[in-house]
Amino acid sequence: MIDLLRMNVRFEQLDSLHLLWLVLAAALLLAWAIRARRRGLALFAEARLLASLAPQASLPRHVLQGLLRVAALMLLVGALIDPRWGVRYEDVKRRGIDIMFVVDVSRSMLAQDVQPNRLERAKQFVADTVEVLAGDRVGLITFAGVPAVKCPLTIDYGAFRLSLQELSTESSSRGGSLLGDALRLAGESFTEESKDFKCVIVLSDGEDQESYPVEAAQALLEENNLRTFTVGIGDAREGARIPLPSGETGGFVTYQGQQVWSKMNPDVLRDTALAGGGAFVPAGTGVVNMADLYEQKIATSGGETTQTSRIKLYEPRFQWPAGAALVLLLIESFMNQKRSLRSARSDENPGVQP
Repeated sequence: MIDLLRMNVRFEQLDSLHLLWLVLAAALLLAWAIRARRRGLALFAEARLLASLAPQASLPRHVLQGLLRVAALMLLVGALIDPRWGVRYEDVKRRGIDIMFVVDVSRSMLAQDVQPNRLERAKQFVADTVEVLAGDRVGLITFAGVPAVKCPLTIDYGAFRLSLQELSTESSSRGGSLLGDALRLAGESFTEESKDFKCVIVLSDGEDQESYPVEAAQALLEENNLRTFTVGIGDAREGARIPLPSGETGGFVTYQGQQVWSKMNPDVLRDTALAGGGAFVPAGTGVVNMADLYEQKIATSGGETTQTSRIKLYEPRFQWPAGAALVLLLIESFMNQKRSLRSARSDENPGVQP
């Protein structure tokens, strides 16, 4: 999410720009097809005879149709990056809930037993939860071998989403999986003004290296009245291999010459949630409605509204490039229909040129 030329133009899904490579591939394929068609027609007849022998073989029309398709694809990519401009302000009522998301960024979260991988699924779950919040403060902590605060508690959901999008397995300076340390850091990250309901939502595959997460969650509940919820991501039976991070060769992580398989550990996550007075959500390889977790388990404990905050919202404008793409495709389709009608008339009257 960025501002463009200080004109309040923002893009919420810049990751979709990777689709431009597909547009480039389509454009190259189109250029190759047009060139091959041109060579074929040149072998069929001389240019001055093509108009009478093959009146439908119009290269300019095929070029124009191809350009329309490529332009439509580019506009669709423009819609997918979610452009937004135009600001409106909305008053939201806080329920006194502070939520700290704790996301596992260890290498095992690259396993692809969920698509595209466990980490991306965790990020999507967090984003889904934020979509249903009503002005509650949110924060973000990552952990592998070392936990780190990526976004302190805030009601600026735009800044939070930016921090969320940037998460990767390189977000931690050291490998490992120390969930207990992350929970202890989460407890320290709530400010003194967090006097109402507060909770931690952990999204992980449950792997832990003796960091005592159960004891950490219990201490947070007893000392800070801070509840811990856990969401388990990954296959708990067979698991999956761990791909190497981008830039490294070899395919998958190995240990002593054997490929490492990672399984979701539900026991650690379940015991942590129970000790923390929360709930365990075994997402596994499926999709979980995070809105239900928030509405049924978290929002109901938030108490009465504590204050009203004004937040700035940017109007989504994806419909503009999407609509333009539709118009271009309709024009291209109309050109095909027109050519088909001419061809049909030519067949009915072989002696008459259309």
